Amino acid sequence: MQRSEQLFQQAQKLFPGGVNSPVRAFGRVGGTPPYFKRGSGPYLFDEDDKQYIDYIGSWGPMVLGHAHPGVIKAVQDAASDSLSFGAPTAVETELALKIQQHLPSMQMMRMVSSGTEATMSAIRLARGFTGRDKILKFEGCYHGHSDSLLVKAGSGALTMGEPDSAGVPIDLAKLTLTLPYNNLEAVEQLFAVDGSNIAAIIVEPIAGNMGMICPVPGFLEGLRVICDQHGAVLIFDEVMTGFRVHIGGAQGLYKVRPDLTTLGKVIGGGLPVGAFGGRTDIMQCIAPLGPVYQAGTLSGNPIAMASGLATLTALEAPDFFQNLHAMTHRLTEGLSSLAESAGIGLSTVGQGGMFGFFFSGQGPVSNFEAVMAGDADQFNRFFHSMLDQGVYLAPSPFESGFVSASHTSEDIDQTLEKADGALQSL
Repeated sequence: MQRSEQLFQQAQKLFPGGVNSPVRAFGRVGGTPPYFKRGSGPYLFDEDDKQYIDYIGSWGPMVLGHAHPGVIKAVQDAASDSLSFGAPTAVETELALKIQQHLPSMQMMRMVSSGTEATMSAIRLARGFTGRDKILKFEGCYHGHSDSLLVKAGSGALTMGEPDSAGVPIDLAKLTLTLPYNNLEAVEQLFAVDGSNIAAIIVEPIAGNMGMICPVPGFLEGLRVICDQHGAVLIFDEVMTGFRVHIGGAQGLYKVRPDLTTLGKVIGGGLPVGAFGGRTDIMQCIAPLGPVYQAGTLSGNPIAMASGLATLTALEAPDFFQNLHAMTHRLTEGLSSLAESAGIGLSTVGQGGMFGFFFSGQGPVSNFEAVMAGDADQFNRFFHSMLDQGVYLAPSPFESGFVSASHTSEDIDQTLEKADGALQSL
């Protein structure tokens, strides 16, 4: 990684921490992040031409693998007409119809340029629609870096939030309530006390930002009932899970219909994009139809729209998600078996093209508290052993991993062969 080390030293003089997004700095695991110059299918190549099997996929968007020919052609064709118009284009409508076909809860939607924009706008819309100020989120769920959502839990189930970042006003943080993920009873207690003041519940239907954690049976269904009872808006943050775990997102997988949905990542095929949408009566509150203001110069960028449309069209191939899930299952089951043989406590989970693993001997992990009880030292040692062997995993135990349609059985088997030695060394 000689070239990467040189580039990282230079970057630290220009960017805070040497990076333009914090996790890239390898702060959780230590060491120097590899600098990449090329990707092909499931592989990445760094500046020293070392090849890696990639399980980050640009943090989720590359569900087809890197440099997919159909996506690249769509981008090249669109770029030849102009990079941006700042005006309506037909491809915006084509992509929206494709999204709506598979996520029918999105009766109307708006394109934006990032997942953070999508969730920030959805929160503002929910507040404007209900006339209420408070929102509820869950510990360990990340919904972008807007002020309302960078909030940690208070000391008790009904305690108002506190800022989780410098620069977030305390008075604003007090309007964000935080409860443990998968604890429906706590939600019921909160709404019994304060339900008339809560505009929305925002939740990752499958949590992906504290590692991957699936909802326990009845959790999402219960949130739907509570929102209906109290007139609150149910927001599914599917920036990560949308078109990753199922063709209909997590809402299609679990058959729970949210009022609003936020999307990103896959719907741009690797280019910056986001979207939020849902019930028509709620979405009509957005300007220019309603009083809730939201705008964006590059929203609906034609290059990003073309990339997203080509990606979603490819996902409609017969048995696409069945095959993707089978490959992910091969990886997670293989890791579990190897860890058991090595006497290492490892909990794994996977769905569609998304997976997670925790160095924990406590069985399935269902909330942030259990995540924090994991063995961080074992994770760090495992991560670096795999990186040295050319397997690129997320550099944090609090991130999910991603398998693409370009990963083959041979790629998975090679990964497991390397993992065997890494686990044995722990």
